[in-house]
Amino acid sequence: MALKITVIGTGYLGATHAAAMAELGFEVLGLDVVPEKIEMLQRGEVPMYEPGLEELLRRHVAGIEGASGRLRFTTSYEEAGAFGDVHFVCVNTPQKHGEYACDMTYVESAFDALAPHLSRPALVVGKSTVPVGSAARLAERLAAAAPAGAEVELAWNPEFLREGFAVRDTLHPDRIVVGVAGERGEELLREVYATPIAEGSPFIVMDYPTSELVKTSANSFLATKISFINAMAEVCEAADGDVVKLAEAIGHDERIGKKFLRAGIGFGGGCLPKDLRAFMARAGELGADQALTFLREIDSINMRRRGHMVELTRNAVGGGFLGKRVAVLGATFKPDSDDVRDSPALNVAGQIHLQGGQVTVYDPKGMENARRVFPTLAYADTALDAVRGADVVLHLTEWREFRELDPATLGDVVAERRILDGRNALDPELWRKAGWTYRALGRPKA
Repeated sequence: MALKITVIGTGYLGATHAAAMAELGFEVLGLDVVPEKIEMLQRGEVPMYEPGLEELLRRHVAGIEGASGRLRFTTSYEEAGAFGDVHFVCVNTPQKHGEYACDMTYVESAFDALAPHLSRPALVVGKSTVPVGSAARLAERLAAAAPAGAEVELAWNPEFLREGFAVRDTLHPDRIVVGVAGERGEELLREVYATPIAEGSPFIVMDYPTSELVKTSANSFLATKISFINAMAEVCEAADGDVVKLAEAIGHDERIGKKFLRAGIGFGGGCLPKDLRAFMARAGELGADQALTFLREIDSINMRRRGHMVELTRNAVGGGFLGKRVAVLGATFKPDSDDVRDSPALNVAGQIHLQGGQVTVYDPKGMENARRVFPTLAYADTALDAVRGADVVLHLTEWREFRELDPATLGDVVAERRILDGRNALDPELWRKAGWTYRALGRPKA
């Protein structure tokens, strides 16, 4: 008999995973404790912007004309327990307020709510990013609380979704990592992921702690690479070098590679910064804090980039923000997303506003979320409206729309043709030919 799958938590990760499992042919039941979110998903709508996700969802949600009907949603843990053979836990693990450590409240609540309804053999699969050591503890908690006892097993299957590419990353993963305690967990997950495995996705089996370390290790490495090139940008600023040419040269070394070597205002989002900090906190609890002290500097470099962008902007407008109009192109932490969590772009905009600047923001997808975070900023409906009357324009999120802007058209409406490229993604010559003063991070003379 075909496996039935539940997905606990239908946020960014859970909604994507549920839709992808239905696409792979499984009967899927998504669960969330927020009724409004369930109602939205039942209409085939998603509570966030992610390219291709709504279309995928609408192909499978029961009740939508032409859909397969393989995907349903509920708020009932009792229904989920009775329905599923494999239960994926995809809830959030935010940073604790005032601490670096990970807040496990949502994960523990999901396990505690699901366990009493597991009265037959089942596999519970954690996908949330958790501190190493959590899986072993949760496995004991699950076995003790589930009526089926030891017949309910736990596996850990970390997610590696990139915002903007989540659908592709789920259906065609570059690797599938599973932490298991026995053969049955591995067998069931091989069945779940049979299609991507057949397509060539590596299936890597390991123990619980190693599987928990994979995601945080990968994120720490990527953060290190980003902060490294941003540190080199600081040196280039002092030495009149060009960080873009520097990155190009070292990127040709196959041991280093070109990816994640674009200097700018740093990384943000709901995962990388908080995962980095939680990793440091957990290493300290394990007595291995010295192994990760370098991550403190990685975090520090990343946060310095935001302040440096503010300083460059202040200098560009003559040393002070009072009475100056600043246009900010970009609010999300990356393109192809509406996520403004810990967004460097929005942080820079907010800092300038708090220092007296008249800031107007435009973003193709993140406006609604940005307004909720910084309601006191001004927002425009288009890039052209945002830059109207501006003394300086900041390019802070590398949306394709911004790379395709016509500098001459924008130049007709600004007060001063000054642009600061916080992502090193624009063509300096194109903007200069249109009469703009162009400046980018790590390229004082470029």
